[in-house]
Amino acid sequence: MTNDTAVFLGQWMRAPGTTGAVAPSSRRLAEAVTAPIPHRGDPVIVELGPGTGAFTAEIQRRLGGRGHHLAVEINPKLAEFLAARHPKVDVVVADAAELPDLLERRGFLQADAVVSGLPWAAFSEGTQASLLDAVAAVMGPNAAFTTFAYSFAKHLPPARRFRRRLHDTFEEVVTGRTVWGNVPPAFVYHARRPRA
Repeated sequence: MTNDTAVFLGQWMRAPGTTGAVAPSSRRLAEAVTAPIPHRGDPVIVELGPGTGAFTAEIQRRLGGRGHHLAVEINPKLAEFLAARHPKVDVVVADAAELPDLLERRGFLQADAVVSGLPWAAFSEGTQASLLDAVAAVMGPNAAFTTFAYSFAKHLPPARRFRRRLHDTFEEVVTGRTVWGNVPPAFVYHARRPRA
């Protein structure tokens, strides 16, 4: 068992409702979720629920030292682990619903991409709505929002509710292919153009 997996599993056992998975995401899932990171300029990238940093590492690789990477983690232990591993990332312990205020305090009004590792199907309808509203509020005109869901759960009521909420919040929602190499297999949602 890797150190990432041990830390992640330990935090899941302490707080399964906020950790939401029993293992970190795979590299292939990280590549799919971070695909919309701009290749040039100094983008503002927001990462929600980074956990032990499976997406963080890929975001940093894609940025190559450019831009600003804000990682919002509600679990203090995971945030501490992430900050030690990725000192160039602006890691903050906060609720993702505070996203507009978190960006504003850093001098940013909009994000160029929002990447999420949050356990959407574990959240109530109200929590899903407030989090997606916070994401939509900070998205620039060409920004993308990406998140993932587990393939086995896509027909369960919370997952269907989240999918409806995504379509209610964004004009464009595209479902990517299943990443079979992830444990468990998962697929990515790509969303753009928040509805007014």
